[in-house]
Amino acid sequence: MSAEMINPPTLAPPVMNLYTQVVAATGTRFVAIAGQVAIDAEGRLVGPGDFAAQAEQVFRNLRAALEAAGATPADLVKMTIHVVGHRPEMIDTVFTAGSKAFDGEWPLPASTYLGVEALGLPEWLIEVDGYAVVA
Repeated sequence: MSAEMINPPTLAPPVMNLYTQVVAATGTRFVAIAGQVAIDAEGRLVGPGDFAAQAEQVFRNLRAALEAAGATPADLVKMTIHVVGHRPEMIDTVFTAGSKAFDGEWPLPASTYLGVEALGLPEWLIEVDGYAVVA
């Protein structure tokens, strides 16, 4: 995939450099990834009540979904992060967990981070979906 990461001077710099304002990608395969929650491959919830553990599992699931489609984290062009009961101090927890799941190589797609009241089940604390373009 060829992705151009664009942070134009007409927009504010990305907050904390955790994403890219605009991503223009070309490739031959578009990949849509459903919202991933902290459920492992055996169907068990990882980290009940533990936000950091759930966040790491969610990003591990996102990475596994990318790999299943023949994509890498670098192919991710858009990601939406939904966080139950968001508070500003949770940002570091989310991105630290994601960085662990991506072996220290946090991808910088266009991104939206949302605080939400609830997700599909009450024990889910974070959900992430995304889009990738593969060459």
